Amino acid sequence: MPSGNKITIGTLRTRKREQRKISMLTCYDYATARLMEEAGIDSLLVGDTYAEVCLGHSTTLPMTLDHMVTLAEAVRRGSPSCYLVGDMPYLSYQVCPQDAIRNAGLFMAKAGCDCVKVEVDRRLVKTVEAMATATIPVMAHLGLKPQSIQTVGGYKVQGKRAPDALRIIEDAKMMEEAGAIALLLEAVPTEVAAIITESTELPVIGIVSGPHCDGQVVVQHDMLGYGGGHPPRSVKQYANLHDLLVEAFRAFAKDVVESGFPTDQHSVAMDPAEYDELRRALAMKTGHVKPSRK
Repeated sequence: MPSGNKITIGTLRTRKREQRKISMLTCYDYATARLMEEAGIDSLLVGDTYAEVCLGHSTTLPMTLDHMVTLAEAVRRGSPSCYLVGDMPYLSYQVCPQDAIRNAGLFMAKAGCDCVKVEVDRRLVKTVEAMATATIPVMAHLGLKPQSIQTVGGYKVQGKRAPDALRIIEDAKMMEEAGAIALLLEAVPTEVAAIITESTELPVIGIVSGPHCDGQVVVQHDMLGYGGGHPPRSVKQYANLHDLLVEAFRAFAKDVVESGFPTDQHSVAMDPAEYDELRRALAMKTGHVKPSRK
């Protein structure tokens, strides 16, 4: 992505037509957003995965709307050119279309997002339709929906059986007809993702859904080895920040304990004349030493 060129939904549609893949990463802060823009990432997703990878929760459900909007604002400041997607948190859009429109509006007007992502199926067609009518650009998230894991019984691949796959394919078409501007497919079989991608004009982003989608998104902590342990089997790890950071923290602690840090070069000293004046002032207050007369 050339610096300064704003990525828009038009850019993503052109990429699809030209069969040029779209890169997307999760991002939750200003500093990382700056790095990702510099690296040429096309799109940033301010995901509710923040609850898991940054706050230590076991699911994404605890994330609040205000917190998500604040994160999106920070990412937008760090990356003015990337296509920014705000992830609408649990119960910020499921209750009624009016809530969905009002809450999505905060991502658009306050945080400067380019679209919002909602986890949907055919039961929320009317909500997506209402949001589109209200000029809210919607990325429809299909397949595995992390906000619904209590219903499906955990993080499981969706659409492995033919009837389930057909339902996801039909849901994708319904979302396109309802006015969604893009699709995100999570944890669906490669064959299902290929059918959906080939049958729609919408840009399709995949996560754990094979190589045939128009673009790919992964959680930055997984691809950087940042959280420790083992990342999901389907994620390629591009760095091992876990070991790098632990070693840096260990070296810092050792330096502090052994007085290797800080040294004079890491400190700020007073001007000698000012220091002498300070000593005289302190001496006068304590009465221990009288300042010499000039």
